Amino acid sequence: MAERLTFDPARPQPGHLERLTPLVRRWVLPNPGPFTCTGTCCYVIGNGRVAVLDPGPGRAGEVEALLAALGREQVTQIVVTHTHRDHSPGARVLQKRTGATIAGCGPHVPARAFNGDEQALLDASADSEHVPDVVLRDGEHLTGAGFNLEAVATPGHTMNHLAFALLEENTLFSGDHVMAWSTTIVAPPDGAMGAYMASLEKLCARRETLYWPGHGGPVQDPQRYLRAVIGHRRMRESSILAALGDGPTQIPALVERLYEGLNPALKGAAALSVFAHLEDLAGRGRVTTEGEVTLHATYAAA
Repeated sequence: MAERLTFDPARPQPGHLERLTPLVRRWVLPNPGPFTCTGTCCYVIGNGRVAVLDPGPGRAGEVEALLAALGREQVTQIVVTHTHRDHSPGARVLQKRTGATIAGCGPHVPARAFNGDEQALLDASADSEHVPDVVLRDGEHLTGAGFNLEAVATPGHTMNHLAFALLEENTLFSGDHVMAWSTTIVAPPDGAMGAYMASLEKLCARRETLYWPGHGGPVQDPQRYLRAVIGHRRMRESSILAALGDGPTQIPALVERLYEGLNPALKGAAALSVFAHLEDLAGRGRVTTEGEVTLHATYAAA
């Protein structure tokens, strides 16, 4: 498949290997949806001897199509940002075809033990079979032919989430932690709002000039965008506290109040987002509930 030299910053499309910069190409997996935009963005880093970041779901034919697009180039490293099933399973398929080393995030570990009503959520998204050859820690480097990646620990969306700074181009592969097309889903017990917010603040202290996310187009002016995301989350937190000021309530009622006119198909994701905020607020003593903090509990202002 021929490589296109076009640059589409808005909605990258599956089906071609797109040159973005001298060291970065993008291959979008054909798994579009309300949580994946046009599909998972898989990135090819380097030239000739390359690393492949987030090979995607690993469904039949997907890895073969990427390898066909790469032609005679050799995949020497496979890098994984986090263990959700739209990102990491393809690493094992690609390794079987190429013998490349799998590096990056460690195995999937939730933020905390989960209760019964959360089991299905965890099972639906988590790739529990991910076991990398090399687990990278915050600040460690992965070097390849003409490139150097720095691992940046960014827990929150998942607790093992890593971003990767491409030092030669001063850019960041932000995985699902920061995306331009949509706010990131933070769903307990897979992730945690407190950790997510801390990771956003951590990125504010860095100076990469462009982010390549796990879905959708690039994040331009990332420092400004990060401040906007943090502000949005703080406003959502304030709105939840204001709603609880009117009396105890449950998550579905909060969703109806906070997300007026929301597409019904997105109410489940909205509920998870509210749940993540409530769990964080409960941990900080700002809200209370009888018994465990769960999706079905009744919450009140502290």
